Amino acid sequence: MRLAVIIGSTRRGRFGPTVAHWLAQQAAKQFEIDLVDLATADLPATLPDTDDETPAQVVVLADRLATADAFAVVTPEINCSFPASLKTALDWYYEEWHAKPVAIVSYGRESGGCHATAQLRQVFTELQAVTIHNTVAMPCYWEQFTADGGWPRSSAGYEAAAKLMLDQLAWWAEALRDARNRRPYQP
Repeated sequence: MRLAVIIGSTRRGRFGPTVAHWLAQQAAKQFEIDLVDLATADLPATLPDTDDETPAQVVVLADRLATADAFAVVTPEINCSFPASLKTALDWYYEEWHAKPVAIVSYGRESGGCHATAQLRQVFTELQAVTIHNTVAMPCYWEQFTADGGWPRSSAGYEAAAKLMLDQLAWWAEALRDARNRRPYQP
């Protein structure tokens, strides 16, 4: 099964790649990983009119998303929401998300990104994707480094949370892939 791990932040100095690479290591036990970094995807910020030609970089990412069996979105929480770069990426695509499971890994201050997660659940429901119940939330993530700079501390408990989330994601990915193969999804 193929998992697209999406780094939602494009900010300079962002923490998203650290989390995404850690998650990809955890997920590689069950999935083939495609790491999608929105900072390098170069998606236009302005969506086109319906008659406009689709930009080449949008087409390239569309193919990667379409071939994924599941998604894991890594997002910071900014002002109680997820970043505009992630919303733009979600809005560029529609059918690529249909009938596929989505896991959410969030990080932030005290809430650990739970506000961003709640909003992403609403958006993915509209895109006809299935967000799985368990998530990984990382409150005050900067406190979880070891003395030598390693991340995360084993006491953070992120590995156990990720395993539970990824096990659920794998179940849903297989079930939904089998269902799409038996009968194409019709919105």
